[in-house]
Amino acid sequence: MSVINIQLLWSEPVILPLFIRGQNKIMLVYTVGTFDLLHVGHLALLQHCKLLGSKVAVGVASDEVVASYKPNVPVVPLEERMEMLSALRCVDIVRPYYKLDYASACKELDVDIFVIGEDWGKQPHNIEVETFLKNAGKSIVQVTYHQGTSSTKIKQRTLAQFKKIA
Repeated sequence: MSVINIQLLWSEPVILPLFIRGQNKIMLVYTVGTFDLLHVGHLALLQHCKLLGSKVAVGVASDEVVASYKPNVPVVPLEERMEMLSALRCVDIVRPYYKLDYASACKELDVDIFVIGEDWGKQPHNIEVETFLKNAGKSIVQVTYHQGTSSTKIKQRTLAQFKKIA
């Protein structure tokens, strides 16, 4: 099983004590990503999300969103990426997002914990959701990526194999 290191983006110790005390409130954990070429790093992230709360919601980036910050669009169409994520036992809700506005989804879903990757930067949409969650008394958990696995590395290995046989 993969291990993910976590850290709180700010220091209030609210996440695990709420879950461990077994309060009756459903704890909703939300994370976002492209999830192109689903791999074990994605699974480790989503399983970790399930450990943090009772429900896991996943926002899946549309091709247009991905094209706004990455050089390539996803290989797997949005609908298929969402279908694969929906089939996982550790995922309860899957929804697309068509613009970089995480705060709206966090408000709409009433998110308790927002899980982000280690590459989280200080772009305006990130600062907006951080501010909203902090003011609402919610939490952000930052995770370290699964070493050795990424969709980009899988694509590079696939291309190298294809070049050998072409």
